[in-house]
Amino acid sequence: MRLTRIETFAKPDIGFVRVTDETGAQGWGQVSTYHSDITAQVLHRQIAPHVLGVQFEDQDDLFDRAQEKEHKFPGSYIARAIGGVETALWDLRGKVAGQPVAALLGGTPGLLRCYASSMKRDITPAEEAERFRRLRGEHGFDAFKFRIGAECGRGQDEWEGRTEEIIPTIAQSFAGEDVTLLADANSCYAPAAAIHYGRMLQDHGITHYEEPCPYWELEQTAEVTAALEIDVTGGEQDCWLPTWKRMIDLRAVNVVQPDVLYVGGMGRMYRVAQMAAEAGMVVTPHAANLGLVTLFTMHFLRAVPNAGPYLEFSIEEADYYPWQYGLYRNDPYRVTDGMVAVTEEPGWGVEISEDWLEKAAYRKSEVEG
Repeated sequence: MRLTRIETFAKPDIGFVRVTDETGAQGWGQVSTYHSDITAQVLHRQIAPHVLGVQFEDQDDLFDRAQEKEHKFPGSYIARAIGGVETALWDLRGKVAGQPVAALLGGTPGLLRCYASSMKRDITPAEEAERFRRLRGEHGFDAFKFRIGAECGRGQDEWEGRTEEIIPTIAQSFAGEDVTLLADANSCYAPAAAIHYGRMLQDHGITHYEEPCPYWELEQTAEVTAALEIDVTGGEQDCWLPTWKRMIDLRAVNVVQPDVLYVGGMGRMYRVAQMAAEAGMVVTPHAANLGLVTLFTMHFLRAVPNAGPYLEFSIEEADYYPWQYGLYRNDPYRVTDGMVAVTEEPGWGVEISEDWLEKAAYRKSEVEG
């Protein structure tokens, strides 16, 4: 196989990638959200020159070589740019084969249980509980994640007493029901405070405790994991495979949470999952918005042997993520009875809105001649 053209359609919040091979076959992918217009520039400057016109059979090796060529830049933007091309290549391959990506990965289309994932901290505990109850009635969700502490909060709460209030409020809202509850601290606490709040979560039946300590402080997180019975989870920010190996070797977490677009694509996320499987861990990826990251993760979870029990599914509406609406011709995210479906459609099974593409910044790299 040989790629001959890479096109990007980018806005600051999200950017799509279209690749074309030597036969004219095409596929769609996405660079990560957050400063996607900058990631698109990185893609054309630092990734396209290493993958365009190169004959390859092993796509993981193709992108590993691209990263090695840019060895002075081992960080997030390179991984996010690679992820845009890599996910588009999966779509191309699926369309050529007439199969969904899940099948190319060795899995099957079908249903996935979702957990309703709240991003909000500017919401009172009572309002969050009411929102969860409404979504349970409307869409049948039976798992919910809420936020505690403040994002990278250095031990401070979003406002004084919020965490102490929201934990029992959410737990009591579903008392006696078969509902799974999760909490995310977003790197807020030092170990002593993280353990304190972890025990509070345990006592109220919450089963998943995400990123309790600064994510870059693996030893701190490992200390918390060793002290608690609750599942301590993390890894969404990490893009460097040696960091993943160290995290898993340290048993810093019980559940690994790579983000397909932060880590650099499906192939690299699959390698993280394999490392976790060898250590007896499950993988519950991060997928915090309704860009293509959630669809990519759906296909992944239908194929990876050590998949966790649910898919992260953003419940934020236009007041929080206005950019995630109007992206697609067909909606891949219908939730019924708390489940979403990976379809039999080839590739990712989704088409990007022409109206959206026409309003995005366009750039192209291609093989000369």
